[in-house]
Amino acid sequence: MDSFSYLYKTYGSFFGFAIIFSSLIYFLLLNFSKNLGIRNKNDTVIRWSNLSKPSLGGIGFYIVFLLSVASYFAFFSQSGIVFNAPLLGFLAATSIAFMMGLADDAYNTKPLLKFLVQVSCAIILITSGTYIRILPNEYLNYVLTIIWVVGIMNSINMLDNMDAIATLVSICIISFAIFDRWLLNDFGNVYILILLGVLASLFAFLYFNWHPSKMFMGDTGSQFLGIILATVGIVCCWNTSDTHGKSIQTKQFLITALTFIIPLCDTIAVVINRILKGKSPFIGGKDHTTHHLFYNGVTERRIALLFFVISVLSLALNIIILKIGNEWDLTYFFIFSSWFILVFGILFYFTRKKRT
Repeated sequence: MDSFSYLYKTYGSFFGFAIIFSSLIYFLLLNFSKNLGIRNKNDTVIRWSNLSKPSLGGIGFYIVFLLSVASYFAFFSQSGIVFNAPLLGFLAATSIAFMMGLADDAYNTKPLLKFLVQVSCAIILITSGTYIRILPNEYLNYVLTIIWVVGIMNSINMLDNMDAIATLVSICIISFAIFDRWLLNDFGNVYILILLGVLASLFAFLYFNWHPSKMFMGDTGSQFLGIILATVGIVCCWNTSDTHGKSIQTKQFLITALTFIIPLCDTIAVVINRILKGKSPFIGGKDHTTHHLFYNGVTERRIALLFFVISVLSLALNIIILKIGNEWDLTYFFIFSSWFILVFGILFYFTRKKRT
């Protein structure tokens, strides 16, 4: 049996085990922790659902995440963890994001504290060697990385406003990252097993999060996923390169935009509308693209399916883009970017359309 065949079977077995293990975790949490993650009903919490449900998803994500890391170093790695600075930084950033989200679910932390923690996560990634490398000036790359990490962590948090939306979007983004590593024949590192573990936990969670949901992922889940997806964006999108190892900035920008098409379109639309109304973009509300689609007669399940289809089609375009080598030029950029503009235009239209 060749090494790749062995890896495929091993990773496939781990993925299957992780789904079963994650499902068991959610069943246990749902049955034995009825009050965990359910804030006081008198608290001011802006959620789409008017029902109090346990916010347990993030705990399951993190448990399987730790299992993935432990499994890699127990069964696959021959080297020590202490010499891998990017991995240590990644582990530290994800753990801090998880703890901050857990505190927010329990105590409803101040927005400024959340922001400072998010900035800290970005700084940890930068100092450990994981940052966007697209601009000629390193300090500008650092600033862009901080904006990106904070933006995605907040974007995923805001997108978790309706059953299954953030879960499905995260599944698509992580699936693309795994496919990207497969194209590069980079299946021998710890990040693949981590992504497989998180993907498995998302698939298992989808059963509990599909409308009508039994539980939410909470800020614990959205902040954890936010830092995971932000890192995926840096490694697999912003810092991607063509088949000859040469970075092409317009391709990097477009792949990033298409991979994160739903979070970006939703966040941009919300920010524009709130500014036009003289409101702060940083205060929550029921004015997201998901909400406006519902106001215009689209059911919650169909909204989830619509966003999933948009994500899948966008990732299919990404695969085509990755296959275009030295022939890439601005013509391709404008052709493929028209899809992003179309999706944003339609979603933004519904946010401006009067309710039916």
